[in-house]
Amino acid sequence: MDDVEAFVLVQTEAGKAAYVAGRVNEIPGVISAYDVTGPYDVIVHVKSATVDDLGKMVVSRLQLIDGITRTLTCPVVRL
Repeated sequence: MDDVEAFVLVQTEAGKAAYVAGRVNEIPGVISAYDVTGPYDVIVHVKSATVDDLGKMVVSRLQLIDGITRTLTCPVVRL
């Protein structure tokens, strides 16, 4: 079975995007995290073994970072 990849769109408190991106990059399974402009402040590319592992990474690691106010997880599909 292939690994599960996703992009997680992150909204942060004002002025916290660079801090959040730096902390997110420390999480195992994170491929990259970038500060961006627009309705989201950070976009994170992640990879995990299963959908359950992906959910655990987002809920128990990523969402606990100080300054994150909301996340939207977008799993990659290969059509």
